[in-house]
Amino acid sequence: MLSLKRPLFAGLAALSLTLAAFSAGAEAATHTLDLSGTEMSAQESLQTALILAEPGDTLLLPEGTFALTDGLSLDIDNVTLKGAGPDKTVLSFKTQEAGSEGLMVTSSGVMLEDFAIEDAKGDAIKVMGADGITMRRLRTEWTAGPKETNGAYGLYPVSSKNVLIDNCTAIGASDAGIYVGQSQHIIVKNSRAAFNVAGIEIENSYYADVFGNTAEHNTGGILIFDLPGLPQQGGHSIRVFDNRVVNNDTGNFAPEGNIVGEVPTGTGIMVMANRDVEVFGNEIAGNGTTNVLIVAYPNEYEDENYFPFPQGIHVHGNRIGEGGTAPDNEIGELIAQITGTPIPDIIWDGRMPWGDYFFGPEAGNGIYIGENTATDEGGQVDFANVDATMWYAANWFHSTKRELPDHAGGPATLTPVTLAPVTQSQETQ
Repeated sequence: MLSLKRPLFAGLAALSLTLAAFSAGAEAATHTLDLSGTEMSAQESLQTALILAEPGDTLLLPEGTFALTDGLSLDIDNVTLKGAGPDKTVLSFKTQEAGSEGLMVTSSGVMLEDFAIEDAKGDAIKVMGADGITMRRLRTEWTAGPKETNGAYGLYPVSSKNVLIDNCTAIGASDAGIYVGQSQHIIVKNSRAAFNVAGIEIENSYYADVFGNTAEHNTGGILIFDLPGLPQQGGHSIRVFDNRVVNNDTGNFAPEGNIVGEVPTGTGIMVMANRDVEVFGNEIAGNGTTNVLIVAYPNEYEDENYFPFPQGIHVHGNRIGEGGTAPDNEIGELIAQITGTPIPDIIWDGRMPWGDYFFGPEAGNGIYIGENTATDEGGQVDFANVDATMWYAANWFHSTKRELPDHAGGPATLTPVTLAPVTQSQETQ
């Protein structure tokens, strides 16, 4: 009996000390956490600290690799969780037995910095309903490489606003490495996404700047999607600029039924069913299906409020290299059948409402392709409207259009995204 009582009493004593440390001052404080496991397990120590934190507190994680067996949660506003660096402080969920995420955050004004989450059973870091979330110098990774059984998302803010993702790394997600969904006022910058199905995905969101990132060796590099059946629809006002979107060549390993499971291997930047999206200043090359793909939502849906067509898409000033030499899946093979190979650098499926198809879209609602520069020697940036509308509806009227769309007016003028200030300062430039 003594061998059982001692660990119990030791654990209770450690918990009492932790409670005392957090209750000693009501004002915001910095707490250096002990995750050594000598008194309580790393799991108990960290979750207890997240429960007892006060608004304004900073929780410092030590250097080391710490094995966790259950998901963590934080629901206190204005808390900073900070490690010693994404390769120095590692929260390992390889032996996770419970929980749907590595870390779930449901509070606002939270800053997550300088640590890694590896091998989470589900999503690595999920943020739900936050106003003000900063993720800086984080790493999420599934260390055994791309697998269908990996968690869906690495960094996963959803239904949030004032989102900053800066200098992060996401590897091995079976859906998207960096995903922001149904949110608004978003900055994703200076980050790297590799060996995911989707590298970076902005879905059903408003006002986003995605810049300075590298998306490489994913199935698709950067995806800007709008989908039916979600509480927030009509994604718009998104700028994708100054990114490297190169060599996205990982076979699609999304679980069956997932919408990103339809993305062809070798897709650079893909815009689906959004409006007012500007793609400029990017380096895009080595993507086997196509470098830039603009499409309507391809599947049947029952959502009466959903608008499935892209409008006001502006692609200009990009540096585009070789691509389109290895079209993948039914989508890539269909495009190749229509255009031949290599597939042109910029593909538009040509689908739009019937009135727009015959009479042209209203000013500002068209597809606008400006000047883009070829980086391969002697190359040129080519475009094709594959006219999918007539391909399926009346194939005998079908014709592939190589000239740039001559749509009325011009695209919307998009301005830089700014994030509203929260309790703790955030970098927004």
